[in-house]
Amino acid sequence: MDILDAIILGIIQGLTEFLPVSSSGHLELGKAILGDNSIPEESLLFTVVLHFATALSTIVIFRKDILDIIKGILKFQWNDDLKFLTKIIISMLPAVFVGLFFEEELESLFGGDIFLVGCMLIITSVLLFLADKAIDTTKNVGFINAFFIGISQAIAMLPGISRSGATISTSVLLGNDKTKAARFSFLMVVPLIFGKIAKDILSGDISIQNQNITALSFGFIAAFVAGLFACTWMISLVKKSKLSYFAIYCVVVGVITVIYALNN
Repeated sequence: MDILDAIILGIIQGLTEFLPVSSSGHLELGKAILGDNSIPEESLLFTVVLHFATALSTIVIFRKDILDIIKGILKFQWNDDLKFLTKIIISMLPAVFVGLFFEEELESLFGGDIFLVGCMLIITSVLLFLADKAIDTTKNVGFINAFFIGISQAIAMLPGISRSGATISTSVLLGNDKTKAARFSFLMVVPLIFGKIAKDILSGDISIQNQNITALSFGFIAAFVAGLFACTWMISLVKKSKLSYFAIYCVVVGVITVIYALNN
């Protein structure tokens, strides 16, 4: 993988991790278009690096929220911060379950099956359209809501289903405030990303020997910068009920991808 390809894929990851258009789906499409012939170890390492970059951009954007949560926890009281952390943990359970017991089945779906990606993008567009039409409220995410949002996050592990789109849409359709739904969606994935990175490293499947460190570095920087931009922009878009634009984008890309897959 050369530097230009790394930058392109980094930008795709950074934008699509937060924008509701499926980062995994777009990475699969990007690799297909660019003709990525990386060996499995290199491809996995690059994916891990990109996900670390977007997780870091989330931490930067929500640094105040994260510090407040940490301070609240250190008070050792059942306060709003500890309640929020508990909701985050609850939301992680479905994805952790799928990751532990269906990892091989899940990984088998990331083999360049762009037909599946196209179909899932169309489903994402439906979710976004419904969420955009939801009534505005000031309701906070509750404990039961957190579990259902977590289920949508687990489903979004499929390539083509947008994680942010699925979780924000689910939260909004459950009657939660749109801005709070976006905040919860972005923060709930950070522990999962770091957990997945740690698991991949400890498993020994990742090798850093004979890797193109320069390409990895450029990919990381591109994903981090694009992530900062996309995260900030997405919060504003959700608040202003502008998700329908992404719904149109997803259905267009999804239909084109399905047609292309059926004719090749």
